[in-house]
Amino acid sequence: MPETMKAVRVHEHGGPEVLRYEEVPAPRAGLGEVLVRVHAACLNPPDWYVRSGFPLIPEELRPKVDLPLIPGSDVSGVVAEVGPAVSGWEVGDEVFGLVRFPRRGDGGRAYAEYTTAPAYHLARKPRNLSHVEAAGVPMAGLTAHQFLFDHIRLEEGRTVLVNGAAGGVGHFAVQLAKTRGAHVIAVASGRHEEFLRGLGADEFYDYTTTDVTEKVKGVDHLVDSVGGPRGYRFLPVLKPGGTISPVYFGDYHAEHAAELGISFRPGQVHSDGRQMGELAALLGEGALRVGIDSVFPLAEAAKAHERAERGHIQGKIVLSVVEDRP
Repeated sequence: MPETMKAVRVHEHGGPEVLRYEEVPAPRAGLGEVLVRVHAACLNPPDWYVRSGFPLIPEELRPKVDLPLIPGSDVSGVVAEVGPAVSGWEVGDEVFGLVRFPRRGDGGRAYAEYTTAPAYHLARKPRNLSHVEAAGVPMAGLTAHQFLFDHIRLEEGRTVLVNGAAGGVGHFAVQLAKTRGAHVIAVASGRHEEFLRGLGADEFYDYTTTDVTEKVKGVDHLVDSVGGPRGYRFLPVLKPGGTISPVYFGDYHAEHAAELGISFRPGQVHSDGRQMGELAALLGEGALRVGIDSVFPLAEAAKAHERAERGHIQGKIVLSVVEDRP
């Protein structure tokens, strides 16, 4: 195994420019871990939160992180070394997963040529997916999966409205809800309509031209991947007994929601190799697709973060570490 590797590290908090591509010591697999030769890693909001120093959180409540750190938690690659007390994995296995999340401190360390992962955080990469596609799945796919099936416990035939449906979590929520026979209403900007209808959305509303609250009523579940100070505007679309699952913080006028019989089904996404296996099965049979917004070389992680900050993302932004073979 190499003694050193290329990685992207944060030495100080700030904008995308603080991401440094540099030579660092290569890790080795520890107890219960495998070493993964990273082929692709994916950007997620926690990556820019930790990079920028959590500026939207009051200083006294900000998570403590040790610098320098290698950001990233979504990885797709090949097992390069198997640590002690690991069974089920062999060198050469293609794997993907959400690594060490949530975890404060050094995090998943995915923006690198090699990273270690607890063996139970990984699943076998579907053969029909490239590493770039597979890297786009873990955090967003698990978030949608855990919201719909663990927290909401979605039942057959329910109506689900997904706000921010074209983004990472949103486009997986649309598809996963359809696997349970849901009637899915997608809300996004107009340029995403074809994309979302292609993923199975039954109805589409362009929030830039349409007031959804005047068009939609009787929704069972709202998955809101936008949040923000006006989250409460969706209360009129929900039926009594309906639920709201906020992916990000938002003001939903909780007391008024309770008066309307609306409850909340929040959650924190966490690493889970078994659920990654469930997603892999859906991906393998074509019931789930990965939207890729853009791909950047690992060395251009700063440019990838600049793309993320511009917003209006369709799917996921991925860092390519090893070029996929055709």
